[in-house]
Amino acid sequence: MNSGNSVRVLVVGCGNMGASHAMAYHTNNGFEICGIVSIGKSKEVLNAKLGGGYPLFDNYELALEKTKPDAVCISTYPDTHESFAIQALNKGCHVFIEKPLADTVAGAERVMAAAIKANKKLVVGYILRHHPSWERFVQLSHTLGKPLVMRMNLNQQSHGVMWDVHRNLMKSLSPIVDCGVHYIDVMCQMTRSKPLQVSAIGARLTEDIPAGNYNYGQLQIRFEDGSVGWYEAGWGPMISETAFFVKDVIGPKGSVSIVAKDAGASGKSDSVEAHTKTESLRFHHADIDDKNNFTKKDEWIDLQDEPNHQELCNREQRYFLKAINQNLDLTDHMEDAVNSLRIAFACDESVRTGKVVFL
Repeated sequence: MNSGNSVRVLVVGCGNMGASHAMAYHTNNGFEICGIVSIGKSKEVLNAKLGGGYPLFDNYELALEKTKPDAVCISTYPDTHESFAIQALNKGCHVFIEKPLADTVAGAERVMAAAIKANKKLVVGYILRHHPSWERFVQLSHTLGKPLVMRMNLNQQSHGVMWDVHRNLMKSLSPIVDCGVHYIDVMCQMTRSKPLQVSAIGARLTEDIPAGNYNYGQLQIRFEDGSVGWYEAGWGPMISETAFFVKDVIGPKGSVSIVAKDAGASGKSDSVEAHTKTESLRFHHADIDDKNNFTKKDEWIDLQDEPNHQELCNREQRYFLKAINQNLDLTDHMEDAVNSLRIAFACDESVRTGKVVFL
């Protein structure tokens, strides 16, 4: 445990992401965990993993009152995000919150407004923004000219515990909202252009999820500069593993692809570790000679700094600490989080209505 001038943080939610964030706080001297909150036994499991000794709570409001934290880390199911975040901000706490920021666009706007009113930091868990390979992927996309064609997916053949997690998520969100916000955010960084319209389709492939929701969806976005993006997400034991990992951007001058030779292998589609692995970037140049032959070979960019899932969480929390200690202006960060969620929910609306949605 830490002491001194460290930021006292209350960890709320101890699933996959919550446990990883707690480990990041536990190993960073800038933070001190003042309490761990969950409804079930996950907090005891996490506490033991961290060496024990942290105060445990079943009730969030009680934990907030008793521990009086400087910051709160929220990694619960999305339907609690808005209320938990606003309570923390109203108590004068900084907030780190897993995406999505809320389970409605209006809710996300209310959380952002509460952060501005309280003059506290609000960091949303866009983990890919802290991955050097994804940062490079976005940088290289800016060299390809315009318009861009962006193709991305994340299909997960979930089973065992992961199917329980996905079914719980689908009580409040679809796969294209929950996962899609990451990739919509990447597309917006690549184009730096205003999204104009979305269309999307979805299918309910199991009776095991709430009526009205779907466990497979795909979306298309059209941007003001002529760029277009496609994203696909499916969850469940019936999902094909054959194409779970497509990450491409194409422009007039060539293309950049993430080639995850190992992470894209069989049996990895519901592994959180595999979702963030890039391994290699393939940079293709479109230059041709008078006989239409390529004048440049494809470049393979193998980045040495390939953080695992825990290290990415460590980097997210180092950014959160920097935002607090250096009083970073997070206006763009918050607006990007609300914007990507607005686009994702517009896609949801398109699935339900069968119509193109104009943004």
